[in-house]
Amino acid sequence: MVDNENILEVNDLKVYYPIRSGITQKVTGHVKAVDGISFNIAKGTTMALVGESGCGKSTAGRSLLRLTPKTSGDVLFHGKEVYAYSKAELRALRTKMQIVFQDPYSSLSPRLPVGEIIGEAVKEHSLVPKEQYEEYLDKVMTDCGLQTFYKQRYPHEFSGGQRQRICIARAIALNPEFIVCDEPVSALDVSIQAQVINLLKDLQSKFGLTYLFISHDLSVVEHISDTVAVMYLGNIVEYGAKADVFRNPCHPYTKALFSAIPLPDPDAKMNRVILSGSLPSPANPPKGCKFHTRCPFASEVCKETPPPRKDAENGHYFMCHLD
Repeated sequence: MVDNENILEVNDLKVYYPIRSGITQKVTGHVKAVDGISFNIAKGTTMALVGESGCGKSTAGRSLLRLTPKTSGDVLFHGKEVYAYSKAELRALRTKMQIVFQDPYSSLSPRLPVGEIIGEAVKEHSLVPKEQYEEYLDKVMTDCGLQTFYKQRYPHEFSGGQRQRICIARAIALNPEFIVCDEPVSALDVSIQAQVINLLKDLQSKFGLTYLFISHDLSVVEHISDTVAVMYLGNIVEYGAKADVFRNPCHPYTKALFSAIPLPDPDAKMNRVILSGSLPSPANPPKGCKFHTRCPFASEVCKETPPPRKDAENGHYFMCHLD
């Protein structure tokens, strides 16, 4: 049963990195990794954040958890500003907000056995009594499709899919409410991707989890998400329910992304939209619409004026001068 309450509300979030130069290391500019994004995530749902590499997806996800400091904007978890938490409050919040990183190879300590990796934070936060610790650890591993005798093994003894299950188990062990999944299947084989996606969906159904699912693979996004936000150069250019965005993509960039989805029919003709040029630098984004340098439909107004927000239907909107 999905609760319509928003567990997370993000308003005009910006994350800028200073560019320093010269002997005095004077700030001469900023890399605008995230340049004013807003969205809400309802409890028990999955929002997908999609876009090509370098658009700011991972930076946005990390800033929600205070792993990367924000420059401005609001990040509200259950209505309270995450960046207003005291040190003690933030420690407690860590059990409620977790992250699954993209690379299961580098995100696990090679010096610790799997049991310690999964249970380290459980001990640190005293989530269960000592006499129940091993039983709790066994349950978490079983829930994530891991054999309990794996506890004494080290990460290098596992395949990529098993390592990602360990990463998921480490996050689930803290009984969180919200998890940022930062491209959790992009480093895995296609057959293993399906297993991990199904595991995430099963865990969501069982524990009522809420996900921010960061990905560039729209085929995966279609399988797991409830809402979709398309990101380009630090901005959300289209947002809506999955069914609406997939049925009626409105922004030219979204259409280009959808045209790259491979079709299962080898005889079907694909109407690929080939974008010219490369992604502009976030340190010097184009004036007006940031996408105009690559958009096949760009006009003079696109080069000078930021695009307005246009509503499609049912909360589905896009940022474009075109109708």
